[in-house]
Amino acid sequence: MTKLSVNINKIATIRNSRGGNTPDLLQVAMDAERFGAQGITVHPRPDERHIRYQDVYDLKPLLKTEFNIEGNPKIQKFVDLVLEVKPEQVTLVPDGDNQLTSDHGWDTISNKVYLTEMISTFKNAGIRTSIFVDPDLKMIEGAKVTGADRIELYTEEYARLYASQKETVIKPFTEASVLANKLGLGVNAGHDLSLENLAYFKQHTENLLEVSIGHALISDSLYFGLENTIQLYLKKLK
Repeated sequence: MTKLSVNINKIATIRNSRGGNTPDLLQVAMDAERFGAQGITVHPRPDERHIRYQDVYDLKPLLKTEFNIEGNPKIQKFVDLVLEVKPEQVTLVPDGDNQLTSDHGWDTISNKVYLTEMISTFKNAGIRTSIFVDPDLKMIEGAKVTGADRIELYTEEYARLYASQKETVIKPFTEASVLANKLGLGVNAGHDLSLENLAYFKQHTENLLEVSIGHALISDSLYFGLENTIQLYLKKLK
């Protein structure tokens, strides 16, 4: 079964827009778990424009499911945070400091030495590591060399082209998942997955272990409510 990890960055964005603590990020995370989410994802950025570093510390003792922290390990503050909190999984994402959202995966070949060192650091602390990659077979082979436990397939292109050419755009992801499984890498996925495109992606991705979904899920919850929305996403993953 594919696990659903709910990314709560957008909840933090709404909270931060007015100051104070509405909506209560910690309560939303616990409710998401109670409503069926099998994980919680956060992606703190250096400017703390949504998730704050203190949020990560506050969430850790409250969560009962898998905690996934995403971010760029080239930021030492992020590395220190992950090593202190010790989530079940860290997902390494090559974000720039002022990047609006993630928009590409790692070049696991040119960054092999660096990634190998960072992954070793996290794995020695007992943290499962995942690398954010495009569905490029050479990058997936490179991810294996670094010692990563999993890859997270960057799905923006799939989501963008799904409505007009889903049969074509899914092929690289299918091939990527087949190779990853052959190499012994677990497969996660995320970015712009939604109620519209999730089931097809799941059906055509071999042994998909986890999806991380935030923007679409939180947007859908404005119409359907958070509990019902999480259940709708879980049904798409069956």
